[in-house]
Amino acid sequence: MSTAFKLDGIDWKKLVKGLLIACGGAGLTYVSEAVTGLDFGTSTPMVVAGLSFGINFLRKFLTTTNEVK
Repeated sequence: MSTAFKLDGIDWKKLVKGLLIACGGAGLTYVSEAVTGLDFGTSTPMVVAGLSFGINFLRKFLTTTNEVK
């Protein structure tokens, strides 16, 4: 873990993963609007958040982790 006002490689990796998840949710929202013709209107931010959650859920569900118990 890094100290205050400094980011190490692990922090940057986590930040980039979060950015990719958020971009994935936004991209899926754009594609779903284009394909289905739906307009989410003022609910678009909630749809993006939900799809980003779904992407992160799938990533965690499909990834094997080595946890120490």
